[in-house]
Amino acid sequence: MKIDKGTPLLVVDVQKAFFHSSWGSRNNHDAEENIAVLIRHWRSHSQPVIFIQHVSDNPASLFYINGEGVEFMENCIPKNGEAILRKKVNSAFIGTDLYERLTELDCKNVVITGLTTNHCVETTTRMAGNYGFNPILVEDACATFDRKGPDGKVHLAEDIHQMTMVNLHEEFADIVTSVQLLQPADVPG
Repeated sequence: MKIDKGTPLLVVDVQKAFFHSSWGSRNNHDAEENIAVLIRHWRSHSQPVIFIQHVSDNPASLFYINGEGVEFMENCIPKNGEAILRKKVNSAFIGTDLYERLTELDCKNVVITGLTTNHCVETTTRMAGNYGFNPILVEDACATFDRKGPDGKVHLAEDIHQMTMVNLHEEFADIVTSVQLLQPADVPG
């Protein structure tokens, strides 16, 4: 897979709220480091990095706009001049100018990373695919948590993560690892 120069990297909701114990067990504890590697690579090639930040007006929310949880994780902090798009729903396209930004970049692809796999990352990836931006989802640069189904059964984070990859594969996105994405022939530069 060839990644063109100007391909943006989306960093979805890599925020301190996900450190809260109420989320429970998660998969892929290396996700944030893999995201940080991709951010450094994109920056070193002067490529666009767009940060998505989930916010809430509810003081009880882990993502309360004036709370600590809304802050970006230490190794994934935007630098001056990098776009930060705030959203209040799962899709990074709703209530933001992401569509316009990607259209202005005239990009053939968009690379997507972040938290959580089956919520904001999946929703944003599906919409990017529907809008024709040809998403590339980096499977080891996202993570999720165990979830309880309507029947009370607990589903493991890794199973949820993998099923999301299966659901998105070829229908909505190309699924790659960070190593595959950073192969010398594939990276923008």
